[in-house]
Amino acid sequence: MILYLHIPFCGSKCPYCSFVSYADKNPLKKEYSKAILKQLEFEMEKFDLQPKSVESVFVGGGTPSEFDPELLKPFMQELSLFLSNKAEITTEANPNSASLKWLLGMKSLGFNRISFGAQSFDDQKLKFLGRIHNAKEAREAILRAYAAGFENISVDIMYDTKIDTKKVLENDVKTAAALPLNHLSAYSLTLEKNTPFFQKKNARKESLIKAKFLIKTLKNERFLQYEISNFSRGYECFHNKQYWAHESYIGIGCSAVGFDGRRRFYPSKNLEEYAKSPLTQKTEYLSDENLRLEKLFLAMRSNIGIELEFFPERAKIDTLEKAKKIRIKNGRVYNNDYLLADEIALFLN
Repeated sequence: MILYLHIPFCGSKCPYCSFVSYADKNPLKKEYSKAILKQLEFEMEKFDLQPKSVESVFVGGGTPSEFDPELLKPFMQELSLFLSNKAEITTEANPNSASLKWLLGMKSLGFNRISFGAQSFDDQKLKFLGRIHNAKEAREAILRAYAAGFENISVDIMYDTKIDTKKVLENDVKTAAALPLNHLSAYSLTLEKNTPFFQKKNARKESLIKAKFLIKTLKNERFLQYEISNFSRGYECFHNKQYWAHESYIGIGCSAVGFDGRRRFYPSKNLEEYAKSPLTQKTEYLSDENLRLEKLFLAMRSNIGIELEFFPERAKIDTLEKAKKIRIKNGRVYNNDYLLADEIALFLN
């Protein structure tokens, strides 16, 4: 079992961000701390959690580094009995708010992996993206986390912005490669509804050539692609791989979705509503066809793959194998080109 905890507080709201997060709700932090603890106890019973059964915890946001570790302490103490001995426990962080005090506080709670939302190491690009840190602060935050004892460190970068050139992308990769990272996530800028960037259609400049250049540059720096947006330099994120394998997961917090293999659970996206009533959820029952499609699409976007017997007809499989778009190994089907993941999944469906 894996568990996701959503921290919806931010120091500022980025113009491209569509996640549920607030830059003006800090007075609700203590109330939120109590609400997530209450929901955790509820989910433990609903999912029938057993001791040592939680293999991964991921705290995302929002900006977890805007949330005092002391506010997380009751939650982590309650969860501790259910954590496996080798649990991967990840927190996201922003460079400007990940102070040494905060980092040490999270380490003391058992966190052993950190993912920084750097987005770039180019000051012009950071300004364009509305980030409130600069490239120097991003580098220093990563080094600070390493000095605080985090050995598993990841960084997010963004591409397909109008700022991007091969030189900018190469600088982002080269700078990341010089830092003590063993993981990197590269996300294409998307223009989401209800964000300031949605009205700025020229903010995004998609380029397959640059995407392939980015992937090749990362590979040259030993960051190997194992999912559309994720690259490993010796460490593949266990938590994310459970999502792609279509495993069950617990979602805690405002807007944090849970999944038990058949149903999805949706807490309120409104922070005040969630804080007052953290056990109120909407339930979605998924059909066999929906579950089948989800499993196929997830499998094609990562190195998880999917069992060959999933496909009763072999004609489409044979066509893709001959075209070298997929490969078959030990009774499983694997995608050879993650940039074509959706197209391959649609063809196989």
